[in-house]
Amino acid sequence: MPSPAAGARSPESLGSPRALPRVVVVGSGFAGFSVLRHLERLLPPDAAELIVVSPVDHLLYTSLLPQVATSEAEPRHLAVSVRAALRRTTLALGHVVKVDFRGRTITVRQPNAVHAQLRWDRLVLAPGAVTRTVDIPGLTDHALGLKNLAEAVYLRDHVLRQFEYADACEDPVVRRARCTFVIVGAGYTGTELAAQMVRFTRRAVGQYPRLTERDIRWILTDLAPRVLPELGEALSRRAARVLAGRGVDVRLRTSISEAGAGCVRFIDGESVATHTLVWCAGVAPSPLISTLGLPTQHGRLVVDARFQVPATADVFALGDAAAVPDVTRGCQPAGQTAQHAVRQGAVAARNVAASLGHGTAKPYRHRNLGFVVDLGGTAAVADPLGIPLSGVAAAAVTRGYHLWALPCLTNRTRVAADWLLDTLTPRQIVQLGFLPPAKSSINAAERIDIYHSGHS
Repeated sequence: MPSPAAGARSPESLGSPRALPRVVVVGSGFAGFSVLRHLERLLPPDAAELIVVSPVDHLLYTSLLPQVATSEAEPRHLAVSVRAALRRTTLALGHVVKVDFRGRTITVRQPNAVHAQLRWDRLVLAPGAVTRTVDIPGLTDHALGLKNLAEAVYLRDHVLRQFEYADACEDPVVRRARCTFVIVGAGYTGTELAAQMVRFTRRAVGQYPRLTERDIRWILTDLAPRVLPELGEALSRRAARVLAGRGVDVRLRTSISEAGAGCVRFIDGESVATHTLVWCAGVAPSPLISTLGLPTQHGRLVVDARFQVPATADVFALGDAAAVPDVTRGCQPAGQTAQHAVRQGAVAARNVAASLGHGTAKPYRHRNLGFVVDLGGTAAVADPLGIPLSGVAAAAVTRGYHLWALPCLTNRTRVAADWLLDTLTPRQIVQLGFLPPAKSSINAAERIDIYHSGHS
């Protein structure tokens, strides 16, 4: 690898006189982070060298991204430092763009666009997911995503910028378009975002003298027959009532057929004038998976119940990018959720350690703990351990779950402080301007473009 800066250490320069086996984990998301945290506990210090390759230096707690978009949580409070939390792991910043299974090396595209090779003895593929897009004209050019901090902050800035334009506009038709916001996807992310953003925009509109709450229009659409189809019908109905009570226009069994700079067209032919389209219609495995030349299932890497990739030696995969068979569900692929990723990480770490002679391997068995959906304020729906809850009780369980799931005490404390301050002081509603519009498309913001340009 290139010569490191003064005071830094290149992963290739690390090691011990005994040349320890090197475990390389690709990705610092829920799955990769969990694997490394458990490997540090399972393996003695002299058993292996641990390296994580990631384009960022943190685990992002994506479950609270809607709260970043609504100014309820500070962006950095959702970022758990890899270096602080994983003390025995070396971080190599960059995107993995190529894997040589025979030569046991990976090619890393570093932040300065330099490519470097990194050797491995055990490889754990957990590159996560990106926003799933479909072939809808104009979608990738005009839709915004919600998969990382840059997208969440940009969405907040963009919405506030539409209010600025609307407040300065004399034409009521143009003003209406600027204050109309469309979200596609009524799953967890889209439903939470719609419910929370309508509260946020009602607060924000008070700063603009020529606008009122009546000018704001939020539309949530999905091909599914109900919101939150992953939950039971009773909780789905309760969430739908919250959305309706806040004035969200929920359109089910339909979606958009075209996106433009100033409007979206629905599949029934109706056009809605808007400058804001947020795409929350699911996730797709990291583009890295399609470059490996290995069998996939719906785009996810095929693995066995012990996370091993068939026809390769010493390669494991898990998380959103792997079709991990869940033996508790007839070996159907496990869901693409943070809960699955974290718990897969614990078992995968055990199996990687077993491959190095420490402990015994076992298959992944998932025990569903339930789901939580934060609808903002005291509204929420949840089914912890299968017990359906809504309202204040669900909101308390939801907040408690998020604080428990955050893997660092510092982040828990800061997020809890954000929530407390939000109840005691007026919310700060300002634009931060971190991400220029040219970089706001899903492909650019999530760096999908590097896999479309020959790894340039």
